[in-house]
Amino acid sequence: MTDQTQTQPQGHAVIQSYLKTLDASPGVYRMLDGESRVLYVGKARNLRARVSNYARPAGHSGRIARMIANTASMMFLTTKTETEALLLEQNLIKQLKPKYNVLLRDDKSFPNILVTADHAFPQIKKHRGAKKEKGSYYGPFASAGAVNRTLNQLQRVFLLRDCSNAMFESRTRPCLQYQIKRCSAPCVGKISPEEYGQTVNDAQRFLGGKTTDIQARLASEMNAASEEMEFERAAALRDRIKALTQVQTAQGINPKGVTEADVIGLHMQDGQACVQVFFIRANQNWGNKDYYPRVGADVDAAEVLEAFIGQFYDQRDPPPQLILSNQIENPDLMADALTGKLGRKVELLVPQRGRKRNWLMAHCAMPVNRWPVRWQRPQPRRNC
Repeated sequence: MTDQTQTQPQGHAVIQSYLKTLDASPGVYRMLDGESRVLYVGKARNLRARVSNYARPAGHSGRIARMIANTASMMFLTTKTETEALLLEQNLIKQLKPKYNVLLRDDKSFPNILVTADHAFPQIKKHRGAKKEKGSYYGPFASAGAVNRTLNQLQRVFLLRDCSNAMFESRTRPCLQYQIKRCSAPCVGKISPEEYGQTVNDAQRFLGGKTTDIQARLASEMNAASEEMEFERAAALRDRIKALTQVQTAQGINPKGVTEADVIGLHMQDGQACVQVFFIRANQNWGNKDYYPRVGADVDAAEVLEAFIGQFYDQRDPPPQLILSNQIENPDLMADALTGKLGRKVELLVPQRGRKRNWLMAHCAMPVNRWPVRWQRPQPRRNC
């Protein structure tokens, strides 16, 4: 990469002066004001062609015209490919928070469910942050509440322990979780390691979307227990099947045929934007979260959604499929960038009809009365 910086008077003349130093390389450019504060970060397939657009004295939106008028200098970083430029652009936007870029303001990590692998009786628990602990991770979930609901359901169905290893080792009698039928009390030998291991496998298969197979096996075991007159065991298996059916009903609100995807819907109104992301994993809806990126009054939906996707997945692995409510400016480029990040193909879909489109419209629309209170009566906007 190469880096070059100059200082000139503000406006079109400043931008025009850079054209003689630029070629057709892909890269990233920064526009700075008179105090060297970054106004805007952008990417280009052809830096010279992109910068020449800004050098034109007319034909710009109000936001871009103000940005050009405030530009006192520019910086350029050339890259080998346009995909590399896209990734660098989104990284710089998150770092520098330029005044005129669409900016994602929420950068929290998402929780996962962890089934540990460092104990004879694995623990199931909520996990957030780096995945350093040994075990199997399932997620992301949209919120701590979504994880807690799923953990409660899993404990009702599979009776897995959620206590720490230290607490497990110190128990001499079953805890309250056993009394309310949310744990099988492996700490005091109420279940064998082999049987507990089977329930752990069942829980992991459930989190992997293999619910039907689990129900069929539990039903077979229930019938066998009934025939052998083990009615207490048959009743316990019946209760687990019933709980599993209730979990399926609660999780079954995802688009038909969508196994692993993020569903991303955008709604824009009165110069504000709301993005909703639904996390679909293993044919289950693992919750949704609202985002309110900073946008300008004259930014279009394609630019907002592309900027959101780039920044949202800057530090996160994408799923194999993104289902979008709107087309973005560079879908093929974004798909290539996300594919390189995930290590396998990532597909971007914008359904125009059918179940997926209907689901998007029903679940990803954001009525005004659900927007943050401060936005329900839009305040006068200052010039950006």
